[in-house]
Amino acid sequence: MLTASRPQADEYAPSFAGYVARIGDNEDVLVVLAGQLDEVLGRLGSAPDSRGDFRYAPGKWSLKDVVGHLSDTERVFAYRALCIGRGDMVPLPGFDDQAWVAEVGAGDRTLADMVEEWGHVRRATLALFRYLPAARWSSHGTAGDQPISVRALAYVIAGHVRHHLEVVEAGYLG
Repeated sequence: MLTASRPQADEYAPSFAGYVARIGDNEDVLVVLAGQLDEVLGRLGSAPDSRGDFRYAPGKWSLKDVVGHLSDTERVFAYRALCIGRGDMVPLPGFDDQAWVAEVGAGDRTLADMVEEWGHVRRATLALFRYLPAARWSSHGTAGDQPISVRALAYVIAGHVRHHLEVVEAGYLG
């Protein structure tokens, strides 16, 4: 049985449609989130630190920048799910992920350290969704001036990581 049915298009901003679509109709989003923990820790945790500063093209993020982006974005999306899941109807702000990447400080950290941090963030995200009352998965709120539901946020988080893992495989580790 699926944890949460696929969110409807009116439960998230159009910019999130590609992330939601990356999760199959028969996939349980909690299983996907848990599997990604093992996948990211295994694949990126075993990458040599020398790959951390690699950029596959001028102007692109380094691999460490990508990992920092994954951590920051997941924190923001999980916070949104927490607020909405607790019934807080305060409109939540958007954020500039490009500006945030510049502030991660990836150049001063090891790839292994950043991957470890992402693992901690993902474990917290999993705990949030696992213990959220079932009725709250359908709760709706506003983030970045767009409608969003808790279940849509779970799908967006999983799809966002899946998207970046595809880019990492093709451009950084492939």
